Amino acid sequence: MKKIYINPPFIKLEQALKLASLVSSGGEAKLLIQDGEVAVNGEICLMRGKKLFGGEIITFSGEEFKVEVTLK
Repeated sequence: MKKIYINPPFIKLEQALKLASLVSSGGEAKLLIQDGEVAVNGEICLMRGKKLFGGEIITFSGEEFKVEVTLK
């Protein structure tokens, strides 16, 4: 499982997809999320602005990514 590192307090789902280089733009992320191709913690998520605070697992195209918080 790959990890996506964020700075507190949160990151939005569409931003997390871009940070993980799964999409090249916010528009692409929006379409994939709205089409039900992205899951958060095992459930399809249709909210592109869903806030991720750390510990969530994003599943896309058969791959899993865990959101981890980095403390500065």
